Amino acid sequence: MDVFSLPTTAVVARARQHSVGDLLHRSAARYPAKLAVIAGHLRLSYAEFDAAVNRTAHALAGRGLAKGDRLALLSHNCLQYALLAFATARIGVVLVPVNFMLGAEEIAFILRHSGASGMAAEGGLTATADKALAAAGIAGGVRGWIDLDGTGPAAGWENVDSWWQSGDGSAPDVAIADDDPLRLMYTSGTESRPKGVMLSSRSLIGQYVSCVVDGGMSADDVEVHALPMYHCAQLDCFFCADVYLGATSVILPGPDPAAMLAAIAKEKATKLFCPPTVWISLLRHPDFETTDLSSLRKGYYGASPMPAEILRELQRRLPDVQLWNFYGQTEMAPVATILGPSEQLQRAGSAGRAALNVETRVVDDDGNPVPPGVVGEIVHRSPHATLGYFNDEEKTAEAFRGGWFHSGDLGVITGDGYLSVVDRKKDMIKTGGENVASREVEEAIYELDGVAEVAVFGISHPRWVEAVTAVVVPKAGARVTAEDIHAHARTRLAGYKRPKYVVLADALPKNPSGKILKRELRDQHAGLAREG
Repeated sequence: MDVFSLPTTAVVARARQHSVGDLLHRSAARYPAKLAVIAGHLRLSYAEFDAAVNRTAHALAGRGLAKGDRLALLSHNCLQYALLAFATARIGVVLVPVNFMLGAEEIAFILRHSGASGMAAEGGLTATADKALAAAGIAGGVRGWIDLDGTGPAAGWENVDSWWQSGDGSAPDVAIADDDPLRLMYTSGTESRPKGVMLSSRSLIGQYVSCVVDGGMSADDVEVHALPMYHCAQLDCFFCADVYLGATSVILPGPDPAAMLAAIAKEKATKLFCPPTVWISLLRHPDFETTDLSSLRKGYYGASPMPAEILRELQRRLPDVQLWNFYGQTEMAPVATILGPSEQLQRAGSAGRAALNVETRVVDDDGNPVPPGVVGEIVHRSPHATLGYFNDEEKTAEAFRGGWFHSGDLGVITGDGYLSVVDRKKDMIKTGGENVASREVEEAIYELDGVAEVAVFGISHPRWVEAVTAVVVPKAGARVTAEDIHAHARTRLAGYKRPKYVVLADALPKNPSGKILKRELRDQHAGLAREG
């Protein structure tokens, strides 16, 4: 054979494959006996976790799922969630994480839009899942029951534990290209309906590298994962990055402060991510002072800036913990900029500088960079960026105009590249770590008879960071009360999307072109949170 002859393209591609599904296998080869995952009473080494993922992948394939198919996942954090995240990636099935706080109709939209071939759901959520599947017109297909309370599967559902506890533990041989979609993350964005953000191995692994390098992560980390894994913040900034490194992950079902503090002490955790609201809940919990948190060395926050007073309190009460601020969005897989430990107080409120694999600018409406200190739209170039919006060429083209990903956030940047986010170009509300599209809430309220106009926006809140607030103008002669609107919202929206405050008004402030002046409304009603 001619030594200069090349093997086939497919053979070369297979030898060079570096997909999300490969990361766990390589960590297991390096650290087979090392503790990978702790979830309740279950403790799996990397070799055990890898084999369990392989068995799950074979089970999914045996039930008809193949590369490119979509599998929805509706569950709180658990071992099964972690297994499915990597098992789907192993065989090229696109995972569709679903927010467990959504109602059946909201989930049905995601199922229909994604073209999901099936669903895995936590036992306590399968009644909602059944309604959503029926509303989406999905009969049959894969239905995996995640048994978290020992009740056993409902009719038509199959226990996911049977997928990973027995069967073929060898690695499936499926060719996955760098930009094959592996994740479809639904974000409320700024529209009345969620958009499906397509992420590939290239997007995700590029982002893992940025998090690892700029976030000071290492293989000897022990991390508590308590925020929902349906968000790519917990799933991809932290859990999957930990697996990539060979670190140890402690999975909790949710951010209960007492459970988080206990887990840090019990497992000698070194690392923790929380949005500011959860850091505040830890600081205020009665167990904080009596719990041994001496192992904790790294703390991360995101979703919103950390109040400077809380930063000072954290540094005072956890003096050995370094802090990082991660800023980004789902379309960036999700990190775009990072503020490091030495900059926290000096640059409080800043989102930091572009991460390792990211280039960030602030531009005007024509896409031209603006001078330092001038407000413009935040844009990025990076392998982190989404492949685009699923089945929406128009929105994809709009988001990537000029060859940059347009974030929709407004900001200012300093001469040395430090970014501050000053507003959301399209009225996103971030409440308790969740994204809420004001337009979606407005459209739900408009369905109530007697509503003439409505404006929904966020106001600063000591617990939720931002509280969803609605100012409603009733139709002439109609009798609409604030309680009517609250009751109506309870039938249409997930709890976190419902207005915390409803104000009735005679008119909404507008500019000469008729645009509602939401900034004026925010200023006018900023005191509602202080009033209760």
